[in-house]
Amino acid sequence: MLPTHRPRRNRKSAVIRDMVQETRLTAHDFIYPLFITEGQNKTEEIKSMPGIVRFTADRVIDEIGQCVELGVKAFAPFPNINEVLKDPMARESTNLEGLYLKVVADIKRQFPEVVIMTDVAMDPYSSDGHDGVVDPDSGEILNDASLEVLGQMALAQARAGADIIGPSDMMDGRVAWIRRVLDENDFSHVSIMSYTAKYASAFYGPFRDALSSAPKKGDKKSYQMNPANRLEALRELALDEAEGADMVMIKPALSYLDIIREVKNNTNLPVTAYNVSGEYAMIKAAAQNGWVDGERTMMEVLTSIKRAGADAILTYFAKEAAAVLRRG
Repeated sequence: MLPTHRPRRNRKSAVIRDMVQETRLTAHDFIYPLFITEGQNKTEEIKSMPGIVRFTADRVIDEIGQCVELGVKAFAPFPNINEVLKDPMARESTNLEGLYLKVVADIKRQFPEVVIMTDVAMDPYSSDGHDGVVDPDSGEILNDASLEVLGQMALAQARAGADIIGPSDMMDGRVAWIRRVLDENDFSHVSIMSYTAKYASAFYGPFRDALSSAPKKGDKKSYQMNPANRLEALRELALDEAEGADMVMIKPALSYLDIIREVKNNTNLPVTAYNVSGEYAMIKAAAQNGWVDGERTMMEVLTSIKRAGADAILTYFAKEAAAVLRRG
């Protein structure tokens, strides 16, 4: 018996395929992570992330200008801090004359229309390399002692001009703490995009190379989530909603598409996903070896993340993908 239903009719021409396409990427979907370093008029190659570099403050302005021309309007800078400036309490994180906060202020001054999302976690500034305060005797990550540091870090970033604060530390209660600090200091207009489900993933390796921010001792499994857990993400989501998050994020993205969809199905808040450094590096390495079509694979991965439910995607592919979309 011949088939009655023929789904291929909706695939028979490019025009029809475009007409019934369910998921569409645009440059407005992207938040572009950028690595910042000290110095002038230079870039530094990151070997584990082909095509991605650390920018000095002057050069990052040029990069943002190029991205804005392509339609990318949201950026997430991350600082590569000199080791001599690091200490157990991450004091450099609140230095308004330091590298990171000066770059944030400079970007907002030169591009007031773009959105800057800043990172709230101690690891780039900590001599211990952890996202929270480390007890020097036991090595335990001290949750409540970390909140004070994170709150002051968020406040300094808001003063520098951040539009969105991104707590990536996974300390309990940090969304409520940061919201209170911001509101009490007249920054109620600054948004919080919480890293709601940040997993203890092997895919972060190249990022830690880029920032020299790996833990000096131990790992991050006592605060980042177990990759085997799904329902725990919904518990974290409920807490972040109750504490005042404006948006929620899942990190990583590609191995956690089910979590993105689960969170999307259980919240009315915007859902974002972080297409992390290891995911980027795998595609670039395979493309360089001729094993995959790099451009097609990039666009397929980004489409899958959006199809899973992400309203916005933090991705190192942002500029490259925006150029592909511009070409049509």
